[in-house]
Amino acid sequence: MLVEVFVVLEYMELKTNVGNYKRAVKRVDDGHRLCNDLMGCLQERAKIEKAYGDQLTAWSKRWRQLIEKGPQYGSVERAWLAVMTEAEKVSELHQDVKNNLLNEDVEKVKNWQKEAYHKQMIGGFKEAKEAEEGFKKAQKPWAKKLKEMEAAKKTYHMACKEERLAAAREANGKTEASVTPDQQKKLHEKVDKCKQDMQKAKEKYEKSLEELSKCTPQYMECMEQVFDQCQQHEVKRLTFLKEALLDIKRHLNLTENQSYVTVYRELERTIQAISTQEDLRWFSNNHGPGMPMNWPAFEEYNPDQAAAPPKKKKPDGAPPTPSTDHVAPPGDRSSVSSYDKNQAYSAEWSDDEQPTAYSGNENGGNRNSFEDDSSTGKGVRVRALYDYDGQEQDELTFKAGDEFTKTEDEDEQGWCRGRLDSGQEGLYPANYVEPI
Repeated sequence: MLVEVFVVLEYMELKTNVGNYKRAVKRVDDGHRLCNDLMGCLQERAKIEKAYGDQLTAWSKRWRQLIEKGPQYGSVERAWLAVMTEAEKVSELHQDVKNNLLNEDVEKVKNWQKEAYHKQMIGGFKEAKEAEEGFKKAQKPWAKKLKEMEAAKKTYHMACKEERLAAAREANGKTEASVTPDQQKKLHEKVDKCKQDMQKAKEKYEKSLEELSKCTPQYMECMEQVFDQCQQHEVKRLTFLKEALLDIKRHLNLTENQSYVTVYRELERTIQAISTQEDLRWFSNNHGPGMPMNWPAFEEYNPDQAAAPPKKKKPDGAPPTPSTDHVAPPGDRSSVSSYDKNQAYSAEWSDDEQPTAYSGNENGGNRNSFEDDSSTGKGVRVRALYDYDGQEQDELTFKAGDEFTKTEDEDEQGWCRGRLDSGQEGLYPANYVEPI
């Protein structure tokens, strides 16, 4: 309602004031500028969407590595990693939002602006010039009559003023003894002349006003035609902006995107699949009472052997390899985190092992306690005496004569941890190498 009242008042002001059409003409320039403003607004939002997506991706990558290296295992680990997967998929959706804003919405506004506004060589827009010329042409005859009427009105008002002054002088002359009869006669004649002039000016003023009134209907019709043309151009702009904003809303509203809904449906399904009993059973079978035991057995003395009887195929002349009970059964390795895969546990289950407690202030809070720091420690250089082909994922493979670094001493089962010059870390039989 207020908008309609404003438009009516603007139109009435436009009709009754010569040259007041400039506001309607300026609306063309404002429309072109508002298109630029909308494109700038969308470009800024696109940058925000890209930055948010990049931050989600970086966050997901960092924490995925930390979780995979951490001690969490089983279905809870899978659910935790599913949160990282959610971040990666949501990041892709926000990158799609950015692309839609730039490639569709901004381009749509740019193309419409180019079609709706035509720049002139001398500056300004063709639509604004046509509107201004139309208003001038419609106002020209009426403006001429208006100017004549204003001049007649001014003349009439001046004549009224002169008549009042003359009448006042005549009245004063009658009361003053110094004024002679001839002077009083002249004052009276002056009053009569001013009354005649005033009457003539009044008639001319009334005539010019009547002529102006006769021109008014045609003037209003012409002005309305030009104004309607401006309104039609504005209708196109407002209609387009409504459609464009609806497209923008559709691109921004991820809740209406089926892919976005699927992301959280899958995340909830993974979290609901957490099984406490399954995880506890896995841990008991791999690191508790249910794990395979290497009970002590009687062994004959053999000076050529430094470990238990061989359980793996070995090269000719090589000593037997120690027991491989340091690894979980192949069927369970997919559930254990890389932190567990990289640790050498005793074959005998015991409560004597005391893991290092996590402290949020450790290392100044700049490093996650799950990260393996064995790769940064110093070791002892060793040389391989025999070829060894790793039988498990966490075992090294090397040839006789290869040199690498021992990072951990031999455990109770005869295994050492080492690092090849390529950076690979793993376990190897202690009796297959010698210190350099």
